[in-house]
Amino acid sequence: MLDLINVRKTFNPRTVNERVALDHINLHLNDGDFVTIIGGNGAGKSTILNAIAGVWPVDEGSIIIDGNDVTNLPEHRRAAFLGRVFQDPMTGTAASMQIEENLALARRRGERRTLRLGITRAEREEYRERLKTLGLGLEDRMTAKVGLLSGGQRQALTLLMATLKKPKLLLLDEHTAALDPHTAAKVLQLSDQIVRENGLMTMMVTHNMRDAIAYGNRLIMMHAGNIILDISGEDKKKLTVPDLMEAFARASGGEFNSDRALLG
Repeated sequence: MLDLINVRKTFNPRTVNERVALDHINLHLNDGDFVTIIGGNGAGKSTILNAIAGVWPVDEGSIIIDGNDVTNLPEHRRAAFLGRVFQDPMTGTAASMQIEENLALARRRGERRTLRLGITRAEREEYRERLKTLGLGLEDRMTAKVGLLSGGQRQALTLLMATLKKPKLLLLDEHTAALDPHTAAKVLQLSDQIVRENGLMTMMVTHNMRDAIAYGNRLIMMHAGNIILDISGEDKKKLTVPDLMEAFARASGGEFNSDRALLG
């Protein structure tokens, strides 16, 4: 379902600020894989998601999604394959529009625009039922402006919008990092629920080792633009934070020293 083949990305090439962000990455994800990605600052975690999404072109290699080579496709054309939730709750929704209008925009992504009725009765009922699954009472506030929602409510709505059309791949880019711990836990639980119910192939970047271990069926650790650990199945289920730190030290030759990852 997803293949990264020899993908390389260098920022500021041939300058004193040159930095290899992705160093000939090779990665294969199967249909339904939920992969958590962890690593220190500058490891390449968000860079790999941006490469897949087409935020900028890669220098070398190929990116294949569901059998389609998207390597040379612009970002807006890759949107047909992808759903994405960012770290900032303000990103991904239109604050001045109503909840139901935001959902309608997500429903029509990639479709030809017409002059037909904006939101049909059937669509409105569908949105109400989907909002109920969030357990946040938003189904009773469908005409409220999104800008009036809390950060957690807005991020939950963004998650629903990103998965409304069941994308081939869901990208979660530290999507709970800006939330308080209680709200972050709720959004993570909702993410896991939506991914499981829809069987979505998912990549979730996180700084939190505990979350990386608790969620998904596969864990990847990155360091200096490389994948240095790839753990799945029963091995992942048995992981602890000390195990992960020790494995990082063996693979990288140094200690994992991110306070955010250790303390959550």
